[in-house]
Amino acid sequence: MNADQQPSLLYALCRRGGMLLFCLLVATVTGLSATGWADSLFLITGTEEEAAIILDPDQKDPPDLSSQMVYVSNGSRGYDITLQDNTTVTVRHEGSAVTILSHKESVSSLLARLHIYPSPLEMIGVKLSESGVEVNVASELTYYDYVTETAPFATQRVANPEMLEGEEKVVQEGANGVRSSVYEVVWSNGAQLSRQFVEELDTTAVDRIVEYGTAKPKPKPSETKQDPDDILAEHGETGGGIANVSENADGSGTLTLKDGTVLNYSGVRSMTATAYTTGHGGVGTRTASGTAVHVGSVAVDKSVIPLGTRMYIVAGGNVVYGLAVAEDTGVKGNKIDLYYDTYEECIQFGRRSCTVYILE
Repeated sequence: MNADQQPSLLYALCRRGGMLLFCLLVATVTGLSATGWADSLFLITGTEEEAAIILDPDQKDPPDLSSQMVYVSNGSRGYDITLQDNTTVTVRHEGSAVTILSHKESVSSLLARLHIYPSPLEMIGVKLSESGVEVNVASELTYYDYVTETAPFATQRVANPEMLEGEEKVVQEGANGVRSSVYEVVWSNGAQLSRQFVEELDTTAVDRIVEYGTAKPKPKPSETKQDPDDILAEHGETGGGIANVSENADGSGTLTLKDGTVLNYSGVRSMTATAYTTGHGGVGTRTASGTAVHVGSVAVDKSVIPLGTRMYIVAGGNVVYGLAVAEDTGVKGNKIDLYYDTYEECIQFGRRSCTVYILE
């Protein structure tokens, strides 16, 4: 799900209407003093046009942002962003935070007043809202990009118990459209590190619907039955499933698998699980952690489950995904996305509730 690319000098970032007025400013700093940035690059959002604007030092005419609580000035050292007077500003840097009132001054002057001088690889994120301004100085910044883009139609497979297994029929043709989507964008050390699809807000695309048969022919005496969920589980199951769970009073405990493996866990989460695979929904062959995608790679919201967390996952319908590691991002909230090798397995899995044991 990782897609490394350098940003262009002019980049449009759409966002949803009705949100609080805000402005995310990314500045790649090569030298900061009380008088301003040298050769700075600004990414400004929250304009009336609802699109991001990137300013580079060679641009002649800065845009008029006076109605957006800030305005852009152009000096000998390039562009700077000036804040309104007497604004509540919270500055976060190296794990600490301080809140002050601004003068009618630039962001660079405000930081210098606090004796904060970003290193060449640190960046500055400025977020404005009706309640004030938040300034983050860090080597990695994450924001959510709201865009409108072409939406290819998806294919839904619907079980039809009146059709025999192996039979299929198209009951609705698909049609491409446009969609409003959210992408998670990560900048690190002055460059865009990743851009990953998070969710679809709305779409005009029409799904293609295919019904497939689930009715089984009368089995021969030598044949045995196997549930589709059992087939799906075989691709991710580790240890043959859980034989016993021993839980402690603090929520930790021990899993004993059917093959005799013993796993200690520190906690249990009830989450919603979906499935993803390479080549669909913009998924590549590398995870956000830099590893190659494989069965056992799980995409998480890293504010809920940190990257690198080891887990044992059991989904609804007796699907045991088994041992997994949080290696990827691209979901929000109490959700996980399980990697499967094929699109068919992802469609079969669909969306399920699941139990996630956080391993020690």
